[in-house]
Amino acid sequence: MTQPAHRRRPAQSNPRVQRTRNHVLATARELLLQVGPAGLTYALLAERADVTRQTLYRHWPTRAALLFDLVLEGPDLGTYPEPGSDVRDVATAWLKSLRAGVGVPAVRAAALAVTAQADHDPDSARALVRIGEDRHAGFNKLLEPAGIQISEDEFTLLYGPVLARLFLDRGQVTDAFIDTVVAQWLTTLQRADAPQDSRE
Repeated sequence: MTQPAHRRRPAQSNPRVQRTRNHVLATARELLLQVGPAGLTYALLAERADVTRQTLYRHWPTRAALLFDLVLEGPDLGTYPEPGSDVRDVATAWLKSLRAGVGVPAVRAAALAVTAQADHDPDSARALVRIGEDRHAGFNKLLEPAGIQISEDEFTLLYGPVLARLFLDRGQVTDAFIDTVVAQWLTTLQRADAPQDSRE
């Protein structure tokens, strides 16, 4: 049985639909900086983007879904790295891409909003998990030419120090800091690959 038209998700392959999504996301980013996460309501967004609330709900059934796309979609998020066979180069480029993405103020605000709401809002908790899964899968895709895939724990050990520096320390993530993080992370991968001592 097909869904009623008002409940169907719009086909993102349609250029008109993609233009609408891009326009709404750009408007939402502007509003997020003006009114903050709590003030970013569908009523205000519909008015500013000149779309109906029904259109917003068809694209983003929940507010968490909108915040999810604000974190992961948009032409202003920088260039995503290319796959490569050198693990160090891939990890370094990926962390620089992460730094650039989180450096977009609205993306940073959306990520922090989803994180803050995750403890009491199941939709936000699912969105946060989906963001992590999406980034983990994307990073493993970049590593395919190197012939390795990393675990969820290994992925957390890579990006964790960068997010800690940005969000907890409120410090700068320099190229030198990224180089240090990657060098340390590579040693954990090497230890994981080392043959285990079979002595009792």
